[in-house]
Amino acid sequence: MKHSWKITFILISMFVVTQLIGIFVVASYIDGIDLPYGMEPPEELAEKPMGFEIIFAFAIAIILFFILTKINAATFIRLWYFVVTVLALGLAFNVFLFKLNLVYYASSLALVIALPLAYIKIFKKNLLVHNFTELLIYPGIAAVFIPLLNVMWIIILLLLISLYDIWAVWHSEFMQKMAKFQIEKLQFFTGFFVPYAEKKERIKIKMLKQKYAGESDGVLQKQFKKAKIKVNLAILGGGDIIFPIITAGVFYKFFGLLDAFIIIIAATLALSYLFVMAQKGKFYPAMPFITIGMYLGMIVSWLI
Repeated sequence: MKHSWKITFILISMFVVTQLIGIFVVASYIDGIDLPYGMEPPEELAEKPMGFEIIFAFAIAIILFFILTKINAATFIRLWYFVVTVLALGLAFNVFLFKLNLVYYASSLALVIALPLAYIKIFKKNLLVHNFTELLIYPGIAAVFIPLLNVMWIIILLLLISLYDIWAVWHSEFMQKMAKFQIEKLQFFTGFFVPYAEKKERIKIKMLKQKYAGESDGVLQKQFKKAKIKVNLAILGGGDIIFPIITAGVFYKFFGLLDAFIIIIAATLALSYLFVMAQKGKFYPAMPFITIGMYLGMIVSWLI
């Protein structure tokens, strides 16, 4: 098992909460709320699946991010992520405000709420804000793509993204390099991020805090570095979170709520299996496991 039961439970819980928020948000848009900020697709596009275009857009985004990391364009990447985060949070908050009957002010008020959260997330280091916003970002992004997909294209998209994940983690190690660049250079991570220390390290931290009680945070941080305290990171990438939401949303659009929940349950079970069988110190592509789980969920959905 890669992480302790406690840390694994935290990651799985955040995953499930995001999926539930996701199905609430995307179902609300599917059932009648218009996408704000010019995100609503024209009628002629909404009636035509755009799977190829979405796959092409994902490929361009990955290539662009790779180029930007090579030229160390950290400021541009932060601004790019800031804009995406504001819009994604705005789309999610818009639904909650709409449900509170703030129909005429929902989209504007959603941006007012999203802006400071996005600023703290991207430009300030705050673990609680980071993980809280992650719960809402992926539902917002998913709501944009779901109207442009059908069942056939989501099956193809899951297969392709799983193959890419295998290549990026086990062959090129591009995913590890990208995560390292985000954490070290950008100082944020696109996905769930849970730092934790083992028991021996926690004892060291406690003793240092007692010894330097009353000192500034800077002094304490220096002592932590001198003591070489090792902090582990439990992470789950954004792609592993958003594609189950998109898949569940597509199944909700074509088949209904029960089928969407079957997809969510299947994805959660597959991810849980990966966390349990994974070994410490090794990296695993999550999407192949999640995709297989969702494929099985689709079969169960069709049998029912």
